[in-house]
Amino acid sequence: MPNKSIIEVGGKQLKLSNLDKIFYPSTAFTKGQVIDYYIRIAPVLLPHLKGRPLTLKRYPNGALQKFFYQKECPSSKPDWLQTAPIWSESNQKNTNFCLVEDLPSLIWSANLAALELHTSLSLAQTILQPTMVVFDLDPGPPAAILQCARVSLWLRQLLSAHSLQAFPKTSGSKGLQVYLPLNTPADYDQTKTFARKIALLLEQSYPEYVVSNMRKSLRTGKVFVDWSQNDDHKTTVCVYSLRARELPTVSTPVSWQEVEAALAKRDPDLLVFNAQQVLERVAADGDLFAPVLTVRQKLPKPETLAAIAKNVH
Repeated sequence: MPNKSIIEVGGKQLKLSNLDKIFYPSTAFTKGQVIDYYIRIAPVLLPHLKGRPLTLKRYPNGALQKFFYQKECPSSKPDWLQTAPIWSESNQKNTNFCLVEDLPSLIWSANLAALELHTSLSLAQTILQPTMVVFDLDPGPPAAILQCARVSLWLRQLLSAHSLQAFPKTSGSKGLQVYLPLNTPADYDQTKTFARKIALLLEQSYPEYVVSNMRKSLRTGKVFVDWSQNDDHKTTVCVYSLRARELPTVSTPVSWQEVEAALAKRDPDLLVFNAQQVLERVAADGDLFAPVLTVRQKLPKPETLAAIAKNVH
């Protein structure tokens, strides 16, 4: 691939640069390969980006070098790229987030070295109404992804006791994330309160393995169930996003059977996927995370949670 290129996609011209620059040194994975991955994963990625304010996490010199978050869509953006003005209480003004809803926009963001794509839990048009609840399972060393797998299965059992479907994905980094789709009216006070109560119930049931307190000093050897991500000003890494790690790993949807198998075999590598592996998985199985966009569920009433917890063992 040449170092610079001009391509036309969907009737729009895109100037690409530094395509042979190595972004993942351990595998010589280049910026051109980053763009190629995002082009090929676009059919399943774009539905999860559509309508959601996007924070770009940019790594101009590669995955292991300095990065910066970009919430305000850059002024150099092409005229055709859509933005969403979102009011910022802290800044007392609108932040114009990028909306990456089509292939030209996705290629444009990848060319900015936006290795990681972080999305809101709500759509721009209803920014105070989350469409899902996320449980971010973060292991405190020496705990690792297998301990997260164990906690995720307890979490699934707790949610299933109230007939709630949840969907796991790897973070692409250290842990796992479990998404509870709603797609019914709710606000962040409700979802954050619900997530915190679930985290507390897990901690009470499994105090040797789970912590719900945000203090890092309490996390050693345990899995922190991060409920605080359920906030209108926070974002989580989007499914199918690359991660800035030593290898070009991806935040990958997995089946509950895969989570169970990794735990049974005590093999953490069964829950780690690179860009090529993810493309092969999608070719074989489609988008395992598609139901998160369509499944409609309502949060249970708070007074029922204690009763639900009794069913977890």
